[in-house]
Amino acid sequence: MKHLISITDLDREDISYILKKAEEFEDVAMGKRKLRILEGKILGNLFFEPSTRTRMSFEVAMKRLGGDVINMTAQEASSVAKGETLADTIRVVSGYCDAIVIRHPLEGAARFAAENSSVPVINAGDGAGQHPTQTLLDLYTIKKECGRLDGITIALMGDLKYSRTIHSLIKALALFEMKIYLISPEALALPEDIIEDVGGEIKKARLEDVISEIDVLYVTRIQKERFPDEEEYRKVSGSYRITAETLKKAKDGMIVMHPLPRVDEIHPSVDATKHARYFQQSFYGVPVRMAILSEVML
Repeated sequence: MKHLISITDLDREDISYILKKAEEFEDVAMGKRKLRILEGKILGNLFFEPSTRTRMSFEVAMKRLGGDVINMTAQEASSVAKGETLADTIRVVSGYCDAIVIRHPLEGAARFAAENSSVPVINAGDGAGQHPTQTLLDLYTIKKECGRLDGITIALMGDLKYSRTIHSLIKALALFEMKIYLISPEALALPEDIIEDVGGEIKKARLEDVISEIDVLYVTRIQKERFPDEEEYRKVSGSYRITAETLKKAKDGMIVMHPLPRVDEIHPSVDATKHARYFQQSFYGVPVRMAILSEVML
């Protein structure tokens, strides 16, 4: 890979290769084995939006592989606050490092960054657009916890309209033989153009009607920061919530995933159930991002 901007940059074979490579890095991610394949390499983290898991897991992945990291996490403490353009920032930073990870509030910013960079660019989320590394770790989680990707029935629940995580994930799910249910308030429904673009077996549903059938329940928070109107957000705020009681009719092996952070859409009572996988899912971001970094930097 030269850049990783969209999950559509990868086909099924590419995804399978990255997931297999991530599994080889898992013991390194846990600190059980040392590996220095990125020694002497520097990663530039440019985060124009808040992040905990994505930024830190990229940093951990880089350091576990022997490399180093430079961070820009506060625009007000950088030349962006002085009016520097994104193009100039990218040109400058690409002279300091061997690859760039960028998160930006504007859709398309990552591809623009790639066009102006002399080193590989990895999209860590651009507006309501794409989040390909999250998608890869989500697929890795499903494969690890369910034992396969083909033949899975998954329900995507929550803010399907503004979630870049969902927009990336559903395009990847369509590459595998999966049945997909969409569960959301009408105001947060997945845009029709994405449904038409993806194709495959996708149906709108109610959770209570499919809870006993699904293998994966993927929940997302309401993306408050994406709403153009505060009043529209208030109308849907708190409109869905998963509790331990909700899962009583679920299959024994059904897993609950969430890209985190959660607000109130998953009650803490779910944490102690056999279904919760969102914290393990978060850890899986380290070996997956190790696999990505090794591909673009070696």
